[in-house]
Amino acid sequence: VALDADGNIAAATSTGGMTNKRFGRIGDTPIVGSGTYANNKTCAVSCTGHGEYFMRAVVAYDISALMEYKKYSLKKACNEVVKKKLVTLKGEGGLIAIDTKGNIELCFNSAGMYRGFKSSSGKSKIAIYK
Repeated sequence: VALDADGNIAAATSTGGMTNKRFGRIGDTPIVGSGTYANNKTCAVSCTGHGEYFMRAVVAYDISALMEYKKYSLKKACNEVVKKKLVTLKGEGGLIAIDTKGNIELCFNSAGMYRGFKSSSGKSKIAIYK
């Protein structure tokens, strides 16, 4: 996810695929709104985890919608979707997200998630576990 100097945001997601996946299975990565989403009004989101649950919950779009329609902060929207909605569905995973103000969330409900960021001010973080 990225925020440029003009205030534009973008998200991209790639996948290594799921081990032993069924032939023809499509995960959340190529489905806009499930594994990836960006909206200049709200945020950019890139997800990882059990794709079937991310598709059912339309995770990336749902975070943006909570921000746009309920006026949630990025943090509150991410926690609502990842730590409540996904958990209710028994989905596991996480995401990286940035809002239009440059706030960054690295939210997950699994034991760990490889993640990191670096801002233009030099602030950075790299982590695996909570």
